[in-house]
Amino acid sequence: MSRLGDMEDTSSYVSFIGIVDFSEDARWVFASESCTDLLGFEPYELVGKPALDLVHPDEFPEVKKMHYDTISGDKAATLAYLRMRHKDPYRGYVLCAISRTVVYDVLVGSVSFATPGAKAMHNASTANEVTVITPFAVPDFEFRRWSDPSPMPPSPLPPMRKVPESPTTSEPDTSSEEKEKKKPGSPTYKKTADGRLDAITFDRLPNQSIRVALILDRFSIQCPVIYVSNDLLIPTTVAMGRSFYDFVTPQDEKKVRSWIDAVKSWGVNERGSPSDGGFGHGRFNACVSGRDSNKDRLPDPTPSRHHRDRDRAPHSNHRDRDRERSSHPSRKDGRSRAHSLSSDDVAPCSVEAIFSAHSDGILVILRTFNESRPWGRTANLA
Repeated sequence: MSRLGDMEDTSSYVSFIGIVDFSEDARWVFASESCTDLLGFEPYELVGKPALDLVHPDEFPEVKKMHYDTISGDKAATLAYLRMRHKDPYRGYVLCAISRTVVYDVLVGSVSFATPGAKAMHNASTANEVTVITPFAVPDFEFRRWSDPSPMPPSPLPPMRKVPESPTTSEPDTSSEEKEKKKPGSPTYKKTADGRLDAITFDRLPNQSIRVALILDRFSIQCPVIYVSNDLLIPTTVAMGRSFYDFVTPQDEKKVRSWIDAVKSWGVNERGSPSDGGFGHGRFNACVSGRDSNKDRLPDPTPSRHHRDRDRAPHSNHRDRDRERSSHPSRKDGRSRAHSLSSDDVAPCSVEAIFSAHSDGILVILRTFNESRPWGRTANLA
């Protein structure tokens, strides 16, 4: 692929949500529909396959080490720039921005086309960590904050970048006894004949912080839940298809709605279409068992009869409105699953969240507030 800015089709303006496991090959667990626009693959063609198979060969060792470091460091809201293979061989490799957050037993994030400019700077400024792996992209994407230390060393990058040594690195000639004593999951590096680090291998790493990832429908006012990564905080059978605000206390609903509106406004590309838009961090009280947010919400002022009659469709009636009300998932199926719990019946749970917008939805990472490790420097929405 040529340098930046040469792609003018839809792939330049989309981002898709991706989830990979903790295995050495980072196998796809989930990919949203926009992956077809960006990389040419249908979601079913990726799920179960190694994500690292799409990485450029020159960057493979460093990306694999980054995969290990992200999981072992239990990182959240990190951003990396690297090349990924397009399904069409004539398209070659696409320079992508990859976001990653560790969510218990998977890595959750997004993949988008990397374009330098104000939006890229905003994404980088809200990330906890930015890594630029593709050498020619360094001048465009290696943003630093004021408080970040100066990069060392200031010399030009070598033609082939070496993966930095790790305290847990073991050489290929390690004896069998030492290999048996090696800590499970710690990496082993293999070297080429000329001494370069060529590959890294590691066992599947253990589960990390108790977090849950939700994907919300960004095109609905109620933001229904369309994906849940695990049952650690909100049971999947309770959450699926229901409004996200069913799991927010009435006192915090207005605040959380304003946060999601802000993230949606960030996640718009140059054409005004839904895309990625950095990370936002907020804290709120959650109803983990769910509630009927439509029932608990204060009613809108009743319009005058004149306006009501004027705006009513010619064939609308109370039966039509009742049918529309019964078709809403949070008012029918979701409420029956939650046994019609009201806000008074549910003990609130204080949670922290990372919000990010993408072409196919809003990604929300939740954890309980008593988690000991901080998120980092995501943009504070509160």
